[in-house]
Amino acid sequence: MAALQFAFPSTAGSRRRPESRSTTRPARCTADRQALFNRIAPVYDNLNDLLSLGMHRVWKRMAVSWNEVREGDTAVDVCCGSGDLAFLLSEKVGISGKVIALDFSKEQLQIAATRQSAQSKACYKNIEWIEGDAADLPFPRSSFDAATIGYGLRNIVDRRKAMEEMYKVLKPGSKVSILDFNKSTSSLNSFSSSISCFFQDWMIDYIVVPIASGYTLADEYQYLKSSIKKYLTGKELEQLAREVGFSEAKFYEIGAGLMGNLVATR
Repeated sequence: MAALQFAFPSTAGSRRRPESRSTTRPARCTADRQALFNRIAPVYDNLNDLLSLGMHRVWKRMAVSWNEVREGDTAVDVCCGSGDLAFLLSEKVGISGKVIALDFSKEQLQIAATRQSAQSKACYKNIEWIEGDAADLPFPRSSFDAATIGYGLRNIVDRRKAMEEMYKVLKPGSKVSILDFNKSTSSLNSFSSSISCFFQDWMIDYIVVPIASGYTLADEYQYLKSSIKKYLTGKELEQLAREVGFSEAKFYEIGAGLMGNLVATR
C-alpha cells in the first residue's frame, strides 16, 4: 500500500506542493467508530453502490464541483474512506496538483491505496494516503486550495473542532465541500420535509439494514439511522461554519432531499 505518512513544508499560503517525510500522526478518535469502519471496509464500496443505486457517484461529483478546485491546486479529502472523492479531486488538479487523503481507518486506506495502484490515470499518482484524525489535522495553516468531506463529519465526535481544523488548513478564499445525509427539519407545517424524513427512515429499515444483513453487517448499518438523527440540520451546519470563521456558508439539499451538501468559503 502507499505510505500512510505525510508532512507539509512550513511555508503557508504558497502553491508549492507538499513533500513527504517519515512522520506518522496516529488517529485519535472514538475507538468503537474506528473499529466499525475497519469492519465494513471490505464491502463498503459494494454496499454504497447497492444502497444508492449508484447515485452516490453523482453526488460526489457534485460535491467536488462545488469546491471549485482547479488544475495545479493542492486539495485535501478528510474522512476519505476508500478514496472516491480523492480520485475525483485528483482528476481536477491534474498531474501538476496534489491530493492528500486522510482517514482514521487503516483498512479503508489500504483499500484506497490498492485501488490507486490498479488505476492507469497519471493524475491518480498525485494522491497520498494518511492515517489521521479529522479533529487534529497534521498540516500547517493555509496549506490547501480546496477540501472535501464525504459522509464523514456526521461520524466525528467533536464536529466543531473538525470544522475549526478545516478552516485552519484552508487558504483564504478557498472552499470546503461537505457531503452527507440530509437531516430533515420536519414539522407539522412542512409536508415535504416530513415525507423526506419518513422515506429516509423507511429506506434504512427496509433496504439498508436488510442488504447489510447479507454481509453480516446489520448492526453496523443500523448505526446509520441514529447517526443521522444526531447530525446537524442544514441551517445548523451553516451556523457552525460561520461560528468557526468561514465567511460564507450555504447548504444545498440534493437527492430529493435525502442528501445535503454544505459549501463554506474560508
